[in-house]
Amino acid sequence: MKIPKTMNRYCPFCKKHTVHTVSQAKKKGRSALTYGAKQRARKRGRARGYGGMGRYSKPAISAWKMTGKKVSKKTDLRYSCKECKKTHMQKSGIRAKKVEFK
Repeated sequence: MKIPKTMNRYCPFCKKHTVHTVSQAKKKGRSALTYGAKQRARKRGRARGYGGMGRYSKPAISAWKMTGKKVSKKTDLRYSCKECKKTHMQKSGIRAKKVEFK
């Protein structure tokens, strides 16, 4: 999917149509300090002094393949206004195997 580097879009901060530069957001790893991560660790018994390691106690299976995996990822685009320099995100992503800025 080819996307132009700059496009004319509505800026919610300027409240008018301005020129925006388009960039793709980079995937960041899950934080180990979030509430959900601590809750998962507690459920597995890693945060307490009893119980096994759950799924982590067993050895890894050598011939394992994920079934029903999606081929493409949804685009996560960020639009930054050239006038006010503020950035807003894409409302809903489109599925694409490859994103290219021309």
